[in-house]
Amino acid sequence: MVDPRLIQAVDALIRRHERQHHVPLIAIAGAQGSGKSTLAAEAARTLSCATLSLDDVYLTQAERADLAARVHSLFAVRGPPGTHDLALLDRTLSRLREVGPGDHTPLPGFDKLADDRRPESDWPVFVGRPRAVLLEGWQLGATPQDPAALTAPINALERDHDPDGAWRRTINDALAGDYARLFTTFDALIFLKAPDFDRVLDWRTEQEAGLTGAPVTASRRDELSRFVQHFERISRHMLAGGVAADVVVELGDGRDIRRIRGSGRP
Repeated sequence: MVDPRLIQAVDALIRRHERQHHVPLIAIAGAQGSGKSTLAAEAARTLSCATLSLDDVYLTQAERADLAARVHSLFAVRGPPGTHDLALLDRTLSRLREVGPGDHTPLPGFDKLADDRRPESDWPVFVGRPRAVLLEGWQLGATPQDPAALTAPINALERDHDPDGAWRRTINDALAGDYARLFTTFDALIFLKAPDFDRVLDWRTEQEAGLTGAPVTASRRDELSRFVQHFERISRHMLAGGVAADVVVELGDGRDIRRIRGSGRP
């Protein structure tokens, strides 16, 4: 269940930015498992909005394999900046903000279990003109780090698989480039702030159990622990203030709201 205060915060941001011929674009960011997808879905349902996830526009498995071969092997793993089709996202967002009451808009979809984009015939379709568009994604609004901060690895993944820092520099360049340009199109951004990065693995494990419908084994949790290391650097940076957010929702260990800071506070 979504805390009503979060829906009120989204509604307040929409009201602040909606006007004739302008469909607001509201971003929802937060670490994996923080509840951003649940919030986006409930807000879309109750506030007559369209919702899309940054996860829906991952590059295909073949495209990521090509990127891994050309740039760095770690780009085979989806998630970090550089592994999304931002042109597809831009086309979809633009269309959602321009459609009329009777229009049908296909929304890209990604199958996380198959680790590949769904065929277009399986994409969901949004019907009509939304009051607002809600875009959710873990890294939305993240600011690039100072190059000096990239020098030392922060976990075993970076130490063992990116010893020269090429992968993290490429990610940082993407944040400063194409992703920064995407972020400038947001009318507002809500950041669901985890209490610390240690909670992310717990939340990601819960997310996995919900996705598969089965308990997560110890070996699978170890795999997830390695997986979240791909997100650790940017996640820690965002938790330390490296995110351009209009509203910051400080969460407790159980995703309960401790405090809401910012202009969208109801």
